[in-house]
Amino acid sequence: MKILQLIDTLNPGGAERMALNYFLSLKNYKITSFLVVTRKKGILSEQLEDDSDFHFLNKRSRFDFKALNSLRNIIKKERVDVVHAHGSSWFFAVLCKLSGCKFKLIWHDHYGNSEFVNKRNKQPLKFFSRHFDGIITVNRNLEKWSVQKLEFNKRIIFLPNFIITGSGPIEKLKGDFEFNLVCTSNFRPQKNHLLLLKAFSMLNSKFSVALHLFGVNFQDDYSNAIIKEIEAMEGVYYYGQVNNISRFLRSADIGILFSNSEGLPLALLEYASEKLAVVCTDVGHCKEIVGDYAKLVSPNQPSLLADSIEEYLNDDGLRKTEAKKLHLRIKELYSEKTIVDEYLSFLKKV
Repeated sequence: MKILQLIDTLNPGGAERMALNYFLSLKNYKITSFLVVTRKKGILSEQLEDDSDFHFLNKRSRFDFKALNSLRNIIKKERVDVVHAHGSSWFFAVLCKLSGCKFKLIWHDHYGNSEFVNKRNKQPLKFFSRHFDGIITVNRNLEKWSVQKLEFNKRIIFLPNFIITGSGPIEKLKGDFEFNLVCTSNFRPQKNHLLLLKAFSMLNSKFSVALHLFGVNFQDDYSNAIIKEIEAMEGVYYYGQVNNISRFLRSADIGILFSNSEGLPLALLEYASEKLAVVCTDVGHCKEIVGDYAKLVSPNQPSLLADSIEEYLNDDGLRKTEAKKLHLRIKELYSEKTIVDEYLSFLKKV
């Protein structure tokens, strides 16, 4: 079986990292694997510069026929059996199919606003989903949505995200503090960075603690407001985009996710993989990921977030014990082997 992962960009994000993870994992399984990026390479592509199975189309518009022809040529030349389209890249894959290219098309739904999924615009997807041969979702809400709203009657599977264990030297975090908190979220309103900073301000007068932020700055009003707050605070550091977050996480103590809405956040898996304690909001699939081994708080409650972080800062034993248990849980339930085995079984049925 020859499988092609299709994604619009390789900027740091959950869908982008999963496209990369599937591409690399399938190679480990000795399966012919390709990765095609349509619009923008992004910083994650730095890991693939010498890989001949990685292709960039440089798509410049919704109907870029030069890019479409390039995708068709790759699929035909390599005799690709399955195109696994992540997120919004499904549209270009459908165009390719409509042009006469023969392959099985799997759509991977990474939609992050799972609490608001029923408000999602379904019409384009419902119309074009007739060309999908299967759907993968990152949580049960999305699985249900595909059945009920898209009326999709072919094969659907819920597959959790997974991570590939990071490698390389540890990157030291900035500053010299007793405790280091990290948050790996792009600067989007639902990620609640401004309230996270408010919670941190309740802590940094009591502890020797720093907050380290990683993610994309979209240069919009929301991002500018975050940067302005950071510049006015002590002990907060912004790193921008990095292509190997695990190297930084190994220097941290607590991973934080304070979103209003999530699908199945890869950040929690990354935190746990590097044995960090976790404090996160009880949204999306977060509770199912962490079980009883993290602090779950309600969204939009910075004082509750601060209190939960403080519990871990005051009790090294509790923090390290729960971090270890969460690490083992993630290793068992969200390992590369567990998910990829299910994935390959699903593709064979399709």
